[in-house]
Amino acid sequence: MHIPENFLSPATCAVMAVAAVPVLAVAVKKVKDELPREKLPMLGIGAAFSFLMMMFNLPLPGGTTGHAVGGVLIAVLLGPYSACLSVSTALIIQALLFGDGGILSLGANIFNIAFVMPFAGYAVYKLIRDRVKSDKGEFVGAAIGSWFGLNAAALVTAIEFGIQPAIAHDAAGLALYCPYPLSASIPAMMLPHMLVAGVVEALFTVFIFAYIRKASPGDIYAGATKRTPALYILLAVLILAVPLGLLAAGTAWGEWGAEEIAGVVSNGSALGYVPAGMESGFSFETVMPDYTIAALPEVPGYILSALFGVAISVIVFRLIGGLAKNKQKA
Repeated sequence: MHIPENFLSPATCAVMAVAAVPVLAVAVKKVKDELPREKLPMLGIGAAFSFLMMMFNLPLPGGTTGHAVGGVLIAVLLGPYSACLSVSTALIIQALLFGDGGILSLGANIFNIAFVMPFAGYAVYKLIRDRVKSDKGEFVGAAIGSWFGLNAAALVTAIEFGIQPAIAHDAAGLALYCPYPLSASIPAMMLPHMLVAGVVEALFTVFIFAYIRKASPGDIYAGATKRTPALYILLAVLILAVPLGLLAAGTAWGEWGAEEIAGVVSNGSALGYVPAGMESGFSFETVMPDYTIAALPEVPGYILSALFGVAISVIVFRLIGGLAKNKQKA
């Protein structure tokens, strides 16, 4: 679901960046006003969970891959505005350090994955929870909300992909960026997400939500501020398990590199050309591309990448929490 570099036109990237800025600004204000200062580090834990969940690639119908995100899980635990900031942080780390998602398309990825997903999913969760006032309502709401949130984000992403051939093409009518129209992008994105990725997202959400409710109830949204080692134990387990994400073969739909897109088969035929905007577009060299580390085998490199991503996520919000504390004392 991460939109890579040069799949969206510069104009689309600019529009989505403009749309993402006020989203983040409102989220920062809401979190500052509503979340206790001592719970700010929990946003780092949320970012770490989201970062790790997006490393667990899974095979999808059609030979592509996908992953869970955890946006609705964080929204259920900490609120949708906190989820927006946590997932945005994970996306920024992925783009800058690992090349997972483009720099120019970062605004679109934040809007789709960190805004649409947690807010849409949380709305469904709250609707069900408020009507089924029991543990069953909590879990059913979390499951359906997470499935809905992931698919809402996938739909918005598919639309952004699908409008590119119409708004950015050369004199011969060849697409300059993503070459697949809405008639191809929507079914290609939605069917695998509705049938597989959304189900996995729901399972992840319910499992982790149940674990946290039992092992660390003080971490639930609007609950106590006492934290237990339970979350850190779960993070450690997920870090060690991330190599399972390497087992899924293939590339996520819409995340091909310029060197492979000409050979991508859609509707029984290969594209046959590389869109000019992709071939000569913006490029950014990351220090750990595709979660690899030079001179290290793939598995330990993947684990160390996960460890770095988690550490940065946690440290960023601990520093923010410390600065807020010092500012309040001053």
